[in-house]
Amino acid sequence: MEKGESQPMKVFIHTMYYLPEFGSAPILMNELASFLQSNVHEVEVITTIPRPPHHKPYKGQLMHKEKTDGFTVRRFRTNFTVHHIGRLIAWTLYTFWSLWNLRRVNKGDVLFLRLPPLQIGLVGWVARKWAKAGVLISVQDIHPDLSIESGLLRQKWAIQLAQKFEKWIYKQADEIAVISEGFKQNLLDKSVPNSKLHIVPNWVDTDLLRPFPKDNPVSRKFSLYNKFVAMYSGTLTLSSYMTLEKVMEAAKMIKEDENFRLVIVGEGLKKPELEDKARQMNLKNVMFLPFQPYKDLPMLLGASDLLLVPLDEKKTQLSVPSKLYNYMAAGRPIIGFTDDESEVARIISDAECGLNVLPDDVQGMAQIFRALKKQKSQKETMGKRARRCAEQEYAKDVVLKKYEDLLVSLRGIK
Repeated sequence: MEKGESQPMKVFIHTMYYLPEFGSAPILMNELASFLQSNVHEVEVITTIPRPPHHKPYKGQLMHKEKTDGFTVRRFRTNFTVHHIGRLIAWTLYTFWSLWNLRRVNKGDVLFLRLPPLQIGLVGWVARKWAKAGVLISVQDIHPDLSIESGLLRQKWAIQLAQKFEKWIYKQADEIAVISEGFKQNLLDKSVPNSKLHIVPNWVDTDLLRPFPKDNPVSRKFSLYNKFVAMYSGTLTLSSYMTLEKVMEAAKMIKEDENFRLVIVGEGLKKPELEDKARQMNLKNVMFLPFQPYKDLPMLLGASDLLLVPLDEKKTQLSVPSKLYNYMAAGRPIIGFTDDESEVARIISDAECGLNVLPDDVQGMAQIFRALKKQKSQKETMGKRARRCAEQEYAKDVVLKKYEDLLVSLRGIK
């Protein structure tokens, strides 16, 4: 479908997190909304009041409506806690508000539901049953599998109930988009019909995120231009924390190399613990930086020599971080710290753009850092392959066109 070729549709994009919050979800969902709006579709984003430090403009507001870039953003208040119980409450509150907002949905409208939270699938059921709207679920993480693997769900009855709820949620969607072949197989194993499943990866703006020279204003600002830099940039969550601890142990093994730097960029629940561990280990070659302005991200990633994708050992089959695609677009070698059978390892291997090592293999991590520091030509080749793969398979316009086609196919299907 060329721009403007089909009749406009009304799309409700449901996402827990949205700009001005940091992270991949807010950026990706804004780009999806902007893309659809530019193709003359009417778009509403249903999201939450931003978490600190971005919450202050919304102080005292239960809900807020704003217009941005030609589409509407409706925000609803949830709680701000990062504890897993608090997060469950926030997910439930957001689901309630999303259900309440369905009074604006009419027959022929289309809903885009970004999971997690899994509960948001309830909105799809009500929208299909009562509003005769089309529903597309986008699965970004496999729940409740992640909660089970991390030990948050332990009681047998609770696990069984969650698994039954998951299957019911998938049944309510007209179509389901998954971000990888592994995610598709996971859902097939749960008896989700193959006809419903579509592999649509997350995307990257390859015009904005492009290879930058190592010597640039950001690398100069942080004195990285003349160092060999292994960098992680992203939210410091439970799923990355344990593996980043191991990466810091690997950094300690090569502390004698004064030109090596492990740079950890971001914020999150586990950042203070990582900083404490670095101090306890007296690591002089580890640097912590806050999130940088998004416009500076290309230069920040350009300051690196290696870009790191760490996953908790128990979760490597259940997540594909969006940062992987950003890293590829930056044209740097990707080092995955995941299970060898994970989707991250498969993507790196297929693109021949980096290496993978098990999340608990500290010795292997140190060996990779030492080896690639010496192998400049291999490093450059990997970086070029990463960039080529990003342009061919994960470029923004290529992937967003797939989403638009899926959403258009759901209009008025009842």
